[in-house]
Amino acid sequence: MTAARIIRMDSHGPDGSGLAILPPIDPSDLVSGTPVQRGHTYLDDKPSGLSIGVWDCTTFTAKPGPYSVNEFMVLLEGSVTIVDARGGETVITAGESFILPKGLVCQWKQTGYVRKFYVIFDDASGLKPKDSAALKVLKLDPAAKLPPAAPIDPALIVSGKPPSLHDLNVFTDMTGQLAAGVWDATPYDRKPIVFGRHELMHILEGAVTMTGADGRAQTFKAGDTALVAAGIEMGWTSTQYVRKVYCSFTPKPALA
Repeated sequence: MTAARIIRMDSHGPDGSGLAILPPIDPSDLVSGTPVQRGHTYLDDKPSGLSIGVWDCTTFTAKPGPYSVNEFMVLLEGSVTIVDARGGETVITAGESFILPKGLVCQWKQTGYVRKFYVIFDDASGLKPKDSAALKVLKLDPAAKLPPAAPIDPALIVSGKPPSLHDLNVFTDMTGQLAAGVWDATPYDRKPIVFGRHELMHILEGAVTMTGADGRAQTFKAGDTALVAAGIEMGWTSTQYVRKVYCSFTPKPALA
């Protein structure tokens, strides 16, 4: 585990200090290109098979094949085309979030430089999809209409009435641990709670102040990305409407 506090994810690595050169992609996995990839891992939960970080890479086209992990991505720069087994193309551009489920037969194509935040779940459960042909690229619609979510315990609200919450779950992996979607809430001030999950939050609208057990308060506004690890105590204060895309991982020890 490398995250012991609420982390402001920087697309250029911690404090903007830059990204480390990563081992080259195996040429046998490539159709074209001699890509140079760099990255930084903000959280590495090896027992669960989960890693969260930032990655960038120069131009390449990969060979088609089944995607080996579940991966949620927020594309920060560039564009990517995902080609499915039928030849259909899904284009992802900077600012969009998407998921490639494990087992999806696809091809990754980027004609230029790409940078992204990622959440990778290397699922070792051995579970297989009931219909692998039904797997597809999943884009998160930031403007989607969201259904009501479970309310917050009123005892956790510092003052005023509990907020109105909405949550559209777009993806849940076969083990039920990894989830991604779009969430929003009216303003509220919640007492600190111990997080039972890892969560990457990319703020789409509004602003929120998160306070850790150390008393350090950080404000995240539209365009910012926060990482809260399981076991961290976090308080939430928002004085305006907040909408975010999220990817969360709730560990199930029996599956680790």
